[in-house]
Amino acid sequence: MVRNVDVLIESTKGFEKDVARLSEADKAAAIQKINDCASLFPTQKADVYRKLRRLPLPSSLNGYESSLYTLRVSQKLRVVLAVDEDPIFGQVIFTLFRAVKHDDLDKAYKGVAESLYQELLHHNQETAQTP
Repeated sequence: MVRNVDVLIESTKGFEKDVARLSEADKAAAIQKINDCASLFPTQKADVYRKLRRLPLPSSLNGYESSLYTLRVSQKLRVVLAVDEDPIFGQVIFTLFRAVKHDDLDKAYKGVAESLYQELLHHNQETAQTP
């Protein structure tokens, strides 16, 4: 039985700021690429995941798998996003965090990962310090 899957696209302030700085052509390319992934997801999920590159988590988060990915928009432009599948509600949420030049990707990713996983990192540090 095939269920309808709702695809939601949420963008953060960081993404909005990044997109505002892009040229019209880059902005259009980024939006087109994101929309393509979102519209393909319900029927061709594996193809969408092949277009995304999973980013590694900080090593202090042992055992956790990141839901952070990069989407290559062009040779120079990357989008940092999370893909969260929620089978209970039959939805997939694409959360757009950043749109950055390829050269700035590592820095942007680290910033997103740190803010997203801060609670886990903090918890792991406390656990490690407990005798």
